[in-house]
Amino acid sequence: MSDTSMEADLTRSANGRIAKERLYHGLLFCCAALTVFVTLSIVATLAIDAVEFFSRVDPLAFFTGTEWVLRSENPILGILPLVSATLTVTIVSALVAIPIGTAAAVYLSEYASDRMRSVLKPALEILAGIPTVVYGFFALVYLTPWLQQLGLDVDLFNLLSASIMVGIMIIPMVSSISEDAMSAVPDSLRQAGYGLGATKFEVSTKIVIPASISGIFSSYILALSRAIGETMIVVVAGGSQGRMFDPSQPFANLLNSGQTMTAAMVQAVTTDLSGGTAGYYSMFAIGLTLFAITFSMNLLSNRIAARYREEYQ
Repeated sequence: MSDTSMEADLTRSANGRIAKERLYHGLLFCCAALTVFVTLSIVATLAIDAVEFFSRVDPLAFFTGTEWVLRSENPILGILPLVSATLTVTIVSALVAIPIGTAAAVYLSEYASDRMRSVLKPALEILAGIPTVVYGFFALVYLTPWLQQLGLDVDLFNLLSASIMVGIMIIPMVSSISEDAMSAVPDSLRQAGYGLGATKFEVSTKIVIPASISGIFSSYILALSRAIGETMIVVVAGGSQGRMFDPSQPFANLLNSGQTMTAAMVQAVTTDLSGGTAGYYSMFAIGLTLFAITFSMNLLSNRIAARYREEYQ
């Protein structure tokens, strides 16, 4: 074979590889652009209908109102009761998920054997695959009666049961992401601690956790963002009556029913409200407000993770 024909074959082969790489690049770019397009479309839809809502309802009255009564005629649309219930559920669920999830992550990363980890981690992550409506019915049918048997004067629909169940639901998110962050800590740091006479518990709490704090904190923020946006559990177990949080009786607020922002959106779309009313458009204003809260939390998570990220060679 001549040198000329060999050079031509190599050229065709190189051109074919370049064409394939360009095709792959285009397909991957389209997938990435699609996610951005969908996100921007959702935000634009919420914003357009929210503008329509605020053309009918005073924004100041909406953001500072302390009553939420959704009805066809003369609705009272103050978002503060919904925000207070949402934050209540989020805080209580965090008190449930963060300690349990972090402890589970420490055990899986530092104490469990490979065999035990291969069993426990998939079993723990099964919780993330359970439909949230199942959690809601479990809270309503089993958890609330159990709390009543303990002597708590809880209503049939109450925020305490909903909060506990939301906390259980987000445990896998906390434990899985935190365990991945802890496992990424180099073993050289652990061995250095053992060389100085530290116990396994001291190495776990004073070396591994501080070294992976950015990933652990990111898991907290992501889990809380998931808790804020939870719908079915709070709809089934929390109730649908908007109540303003009473700072003088914080525990009593949990024993009564309440309505979160997501539950109010479900109510707005499932009741007999006709399209074009202020009550109907309120779900878009609530959705935009909820999006702003979760976006701010995710932005805060990214900043904190970047600030405290440890890089190892």
